[in-house]
Amino acid sequence: MADAPEADRIDGAPHPRDTRRLFGQDAAEATFLRALSQDRLHHGWLITGPRGVGKATLAWRIARFLLSEEPGGGLFGPPDSLDVDPDHPVARRIAAGSEPGLLPIRRAADEKTGKLKSVITVDEVRKLREFFGMSAAEGGRRVVIVDSADEMNPNAANALLKLLEEPPAGAMLLLVAHQPARLLPTIRSRCRELRLQPLGAQDMARALEQATGDSDDSDALAQLSGGSVGEAIRILQGGGLGLYVEILQLIAAIPRIPRPELRALCDSLAGREVEARFDLLVRLFDLALSRLARAGATGQPQPEAAPGEATILTRLSPDTRAARIWAEQAAELGARARAARAVNLDPGALVLDMFLRLESAARMAAV
Repeated sequence: MADAPEADRIDGAPHPRDTRRLFGQDAAEATFLRALSQDRLHHGWLITGPRGVGKATLAWRIARFLLSEEPGGGLFGPPDSLDVDPDHPVARRIAAGSEPGLLPIRRAADEKTGKLKSVITVDEVRKLREFFGMSAAEGGRRVVIVDSADEMNPNAANALLKLLEEPPAGAMLLLVAHQPARLLPTIRSRCRELRLQPLGAQDMARALEQATGDSDDSDALAQLSGGSVGEAIRILQGGGLGLYVEILQLIAAIPRIPRPELRALCDSLAGREVEARFDLLVRLFDLALSRLARAGATGQPQPEAAPGEATILTRLSPDTRAARIWAEQAAELGARARAARAVNLDPGALVLDMFLRLESAARMAAV
């Protein structure tokens, strides 16, 4: 299906194959290049770290580099970067989706519904037989990107394991994993791990500029997203910066949350197309409580994710006792929200209940 959705793409951002620069992950790139220069290049690499920090981008950079690299490192010795000229024939073929030496494995679209399947099936992994059975590409390498490997069902995982146990000559398997603990231990043991880290504000600004053309609010987004560019883009698209300010202003009014403003927030969750907004609100609500708990536990708030946040957190969570109460509320209300979502309870009523419970918690913290 020509117009089938791509499971490894974030809406509103370039696909990882089209993302030329990777920010904040120099250590991971250096580790891979060091292994290459020392002729210790493993056939299987497990690329891990939080969702949205550049794991897929790194996998595509490695693939582009390996398929365009000159044997022996070229005229100038071992390379010190994974950068490839975008006009290189391999780079152009990858951008066009026509590079014969590269095969991405990801969740496919259901032929009947056109929607993405929930898992990577064994049929996708079986494509590797034909892929590795073809004549070797230039340089003799064949690269496979599995994104994400923790989405494979058991049959797919077992099929991939056989390839990791007996890799074809010139094979390189790059496994992107958000939750590597979900993978078979035998798959993990047969791969070398590259762990990526959350991005700081400066790298976040540069990554957002590349992905969206806008680096405004990068400091706040670095805080709200946990250093994940992917999550930062989702927050931007969902109006999350303004939504977090609304949540924070209601919390700031504790011990008595103003009812008109609370009702307005709940009313914004009415209608059919509110699932994404509700999910974002719950994530940001949980984050606000977590930041409250951390402020009390450490004695100082984190860098602000909204104007005046530090003053609010310090007032409501001045010590470890208050921190413990907010942490308990975060755990309890988060569990209630997930359970309510599973049985399709009214989102507005659920949010109203969550904030009213916070009022009770604040009275406990003040005693």
